[in-house]
Amino acid sequence: MKLTIPEGYSPLQDPVQTERAIKMVKDFFQSNLSSEMRLRRVTAPLFVLRGTGINDDLNGTERAVNFPIKDMDDQVAEVVHSLAKWKRMTLGKLDISSGYGLYTDMNAIRADEELTNIHSLYVDQWDWEVVMDKEQRNIEFLKRVVNRLFEVFKRTEYQIFEEYRELEPQLPEHITFLHTEELLEMYPDKTPFERETEAAKKYGAIFIIGIGGVMSNGKKHDGRAPDYDDWSTETVNGFKGLNGDIVIWNPILERAFEISSMGIRVDKKALLHQLEHEDKIERKELLFHKMLLNDQLPLTFGGGIGQSRLCMYFLRKAHIGEVQASLWPDEMIEKCEANKIFLM
Repeated sequence: MKLTIPEGYSPLQDPVQTERAIKMVKDFFQSNLSSEMRLRRVTAPLFVLRGTGINDDLNGTERAVNFPIKDMDDQVAEVVHSLAKWKRMTLGKLDISSGYGLYTDMNAIRADEELTNIHSLYVDQWDWEVVMDKEQRNIEFLKRVVNRLFEVFKRTEYQIFEEYRELEPQLPEHITFLHTEELLEMYPDKTPFERETEAAKKYGAIFIIGIGGVMSNGKKHDGRAPDYDDWSTETVNGFKGLNGDIVIWNPILERAFEISSMGIRVDKKALLHQLEHEDKIERKELLFHKMLLNDQLPLTFGGGIGQSRLCMYFLRKAHIGEVQASLWPDEMIEKCEANKIFLM
């Protein structure tokens, strides 16, 4: 059982106050996200059909929860892992103009998740996606988007402070951009997670570029599916990647804390290159991939922002189960209760 008990931890809100604060965080953040990024809210599916290529396969090893559909000749549906591809298809259907997009509440079940302070079987995030122009497929544009999102995080943090004075703002004034290669150079003898933790502690908030690509040491910083984010395009100084993760320093758990992954999505060239690189070229025959290769989908950028992770950080909670209802091992529940960590 991977459980961290912060020394001297005591929650700053009781369960009733926590529920009120969660609603405040979610209401304020999504309203500001919508206005800042020019997003309209849409309703999203909990499951999609297997074999269409629409579901996100994350690192390629996680099993999707699935079930047969009685009234559809037992075709198999899969609970989504994320909505990265579905959002892009929906933008095409709605014929949304460049510079505008959508967001939705994404709910998922990840049965293979290792349960820890920050990982749950239940995943809730704001999935968002925006239509873009071809000329915007560059690292400078990606950084501008990240900076805009970070401003929404900071506004939300300050709004919470106005209501709960014990929750003093801790995010830095600016987010720092680092490529996976730069992290490797800075901390060559550490694991990817240790590099993130050292950098997050130093800068407060970082955006790690190039998730999914192979680094100069022959390894990946972390996995990313080959068919939504573009992690193979050449960028500044020979570094590759038009995607990344927003990682902040968590002072309660004293570790790196990922709250968002995002990126400029693959075009036809990047899709084929990454499918070949990952030995997944057979996917080009799937529905989503055929639509992209046949110019039936818009160019987009987008990502996901963890709702419970965000609440956990802003409310200074030690366990994600303090801000969401899920299932936990009995041993974890008992140990948490003994240390003033009350799981929903």
